[in-house]
Amino acid sequence: MDLGLKDRVYVVTGASRGLGFASARELTADGAKVLLTARDEKALADAAAELGPNAEPFAADNSDPETAERLIAEARARFGRFDGILISVGGPAAGGAADNTDAQWRDAFESVFLGAVRLARTAAAHLTEGGVIGFVLSGSVHEPIAGLTISNGLRPGLAGFAKSLSDELGPRGIRVVGLLPARIDTDRVRSLDGLSPDPAAARAHNESLIPLRRYGTPEEFGRTAAFLLSPAASYLTGTMLPVDGGARHGF
Repeated sequence: MDLGLKDRVYVVTGASRGLGFASARELTADGAKVLLTARDEKALADAAAELGPNAEPFAADNSDPETAERLIAEARARFGRFDGILISVGGPAAGGAADNTDAQWRDAFESVFLGAVRLARTAAAHLTEGGVIGFVLSGSVHEPIAGLTISNGLRPGLAGFAKSLSDELGPRGIRVVGLLPARIDTDRVRSLDGLSPDPAAARAHNESLIPLRRYGTPEEFGRTAAFLLSPAASYLTGTMLPVDGGARHGF
């Protein structure tokens, strides 16, 4: 199936590694052009080199209020247009309700929550009919994850914002979608398993709770993201799609 991605231009945040990079890889593989952004300039340059001429790096910090406008301006300057954004941010600090500090909450709110809201709001002001805003959130939108209290607090709020935004932008022909990954085999998830005294046992236990009995691959997530961002998904908006091997208990 032709996703209709050829020559469309997207901004992907958190794109130097993990789910952001996996999504950018699938977008560029199908002919889209992508402005990769994250804070680590060298990691971004390496990611762009791996993806080839359809990817350009631009180091930026989502918590900077000026970042959103700069990213869209850069996408247009380098590729001549702007069709959408995938907002993927690193997971906040692990910990329980009694463990996380005010500083950790504040830092996560600035980058994970407010930074994402600002990016989406700015993108909405620049997009036209056919544009799309995607959020990489978490299965914690529906079910809290033990040991990730900050994520449990912030991700559902972002999903609510995304749903509200989809209602507001729908009449303009702009879509808003969300992806809810669970156990995808990334450095982040491996590091969370590594918090256990026996990481291999922790992974085996987590896999036993997934109906498909395995972690997802970054490629599987990236292909799902590329589809949702593409014109092939033109009648999907306001949806939060689990990418979790069936781990979510609800419908």
